[in-house]
Amino acid sequence: MFFGRSIGTKPCRTLREVFKSVEEGSAQYGIVPAENSLEGSINQTYDLLLEASLKISGEVKVRVRHCLLALPGARLEDLNAVYSHPQALAQCAGFLQKLDLETIPAYDTAGSAKMLIEKQLNAGAIASERAAEIYGLQVLRKGIEDFPENFTRFFVLAKNDDSPTGRDRTSIAFATTHTPGSLHRALGELASRQINLTKIESRPIRGTPWEYNFFIDFEGHHNDVVVAEAINALQTSTAMLKILGSYPRAD
Repeated sequence: MFFGRSIGTKPCRTLREVFKSVEEGSAQYGIVPAENSLEGSINQTYDLLLEASLKISGEVKVRVRHCLLALPGARLEDLNAVYSHPQALAQCAGFLQKLDLETIPAYDTAGSAKMLIEKQLNAGAIASERAAEIYGLQVLRKGIEDFPENFTRFFVLAKNDDSPTGRDRTSIAFATTHTPGSLHRALGELASRQINLTKIESRPIRGTPWEYNFFIDFEGHHNDVVVAEAINALQTSTAMLKILGSYPRAD
């Protein structure tokens, strides 16, 4: 785990609330999902990174292993419904179809586990085994996800990123000018310096139809000499550029 088990936690109902908690100082760090190996990027996270003053200071890659949780002493045949985040319900659709139970969306997986114990519901929750430990629930079934090779990458948010470690990744966002070859020239600033690109995708610019921001990840820290040169060059060949953060890679 990134922080260890002893850290205090503050649950938030929305991604925007996570960003706000760190910006206002009620939390030192925030953790938000960035992308899933099956479903792709979490678009709202990237939109909020553009708005916020926060930096990505770390990343965590977690294998998605869903469990069916229930109150202590409950049996599978006693359940009348299952609560969880919509994505978790979808990732366990094959298992749930066999049970013929009502599926009820909740704001997140851990929140659905907490709700069971607080309201003493005669229902199940799809969440992690760790959630069962925290809230005193029993695990009725483990590994109920339809696809076992399922990973989610999370960003750790902070007010500042950290110093170079020698095994870093940098995330940036930029918009190009509307001229032929502008994206090619921008990416060429990395390629010409042998900087390894690890991700690229585009997101629509809100309020400007058919124009896009590009989000890219590449190896290195923005304070590294070669990376700093590339970013300086990018600033002259793009319409907008924002460094989202440099952080140790979670390999």
